[in-house]
Amino acid sequence: MPDLDILGLFQGVATLFAAEQTIFFGRLALIAIGILLIYLGKKGVLEALIMIPMGVGMLTINAAVMFVPPNMLADGYSVDPATGMGMGNLFISPLIAEGSKWVDILQIQFLQPVYAFSFSNGLIACMVLLGIGTLLDVGFVMARPFRSMFLAICGELGTLIALPMAIWMGLPLADAAATATIGGADGPMILFAALLLSPELFVPITVVAYLYLGLTYGGYPFLVKLMVPKHIRGIQMPTENLREITSDEKIVFAVVACLSLSLLFPVAAPLFMSLFLGVIIRESGLNHYKEIVSGPILYTATLFLGLLLGVLCEASTILKPEVFILLVIGITALTFSAIGGILGGYVLYFLSGKKYNPVIGVAAVSCVPTCAKVAQKCVTEVNPNSIILPHALGCNISGVITSAIFASVLISMVRASGAGAF
Repeated sequence: MPDLDILGLFQGVATLFAAEQTIFFGRLALIAIGILLIYLGKKGVLEALIMIPMGVGMLTINAAVMFVPPNMLADGYSVDPATGMGMGNLFISPLIAEGSKWVDILQIQFLQPVYAFSFSNGLIACMVLLGIGTLLDVGFVMARPFRSMFLAICGELGTLIALPMAIWMGLPLADAAATATIGGADGPMILFAALLLSPELFVPITVVAYLYLGLTYGGYPFLVKLMVPKHIRGIQMPTENLREITSDEKIVFAVVACLSLSLLFPVAAPLFMSLFLGVIIRESGLNHYKEIVSGPILYTATLFLGLLLGVLCEASTILKPEVFILLVIGITALTFSAIGGILGGYVLYFLSGKKYNPVIGVAAVSCVPTCAKVAQKCVTEVNPNSIILPHALGCNISGVITSAIFASVLISMVRASGAGAF
């Protein structure tokens, strides 16, 4: 490690050249990726609400590595015997086991309290789902419940493929199950499941998941064009005579769904409660609550979620060998989830006498409302008169519910096997 008296003034540069060659190039690559995420978020190619703060966090954390004393280092980080110093930052240390070290870091690293008291306990996931709930109109699901839920189940194909694939690639059952939830494409649920099942891989699983969720907006249109011929993409959905679903009916749906799912899968009850409480606030006319939850709470949680995800993308964390496995499993899971949804759309296409647009199936991937907008955009490019958004939103919202169910099943299965971390 370089002499601190010489290079101490410009420690970001000093640590860059003091690190291993892999970390050197990794930091430069992650800085470039951070800049790219900001650009793609600004251009609307990726989801700006997550990707812009994530990009800022990613580029900054990989530039601002400095020499720090041992009491500021996360567990497992090495200390140079000659200087008694290691490489760290003033932002966050995600893996701290010693109580006294943790207290020291809470007083030094400015994002550590946000991470410890909202991110690593799942609170931020619940806050995001609460805000999302106030934006969801469950009437889209209630209008077409069977088709929506059928497609949502098809959209879990990636989860079903990712689990055995992860085990085959050498991950223990708990880690494999946590990674497989990426196939559900529900960011808060992935965060929650990884926290319960795989705390050692919690950071890279969450980071990988959100990176790929942002890429669904850019990558899924190509998959749709590959799987659905142009003349089928432009199909106009038949006119439906649907009665208006009242707010009271939507509240009953939310209450019954919350109660039933909490009884069946109590391990995910905090997320079920958050989501359906948001729905109930929306439909109850509690406008003051709705304004607070859908505005300050949701956007504050989203801002800090994106920022923390970016800051957690430090080269020394991301370049661990097991992260490559997570990258492969993550992209496979999300790809097959979209394929499963589109194949489910084809099933409805043939059952309806070729009147159902199979593009709706890509919205089974529960990245709300991104995948629904992707589906509509792909159709509009071919036929501007074809409106599938109501169908896609019903499918998309159902995907949120099914992803929670699948993740709950995985958590319960791992817990029953005794392989989990809790």
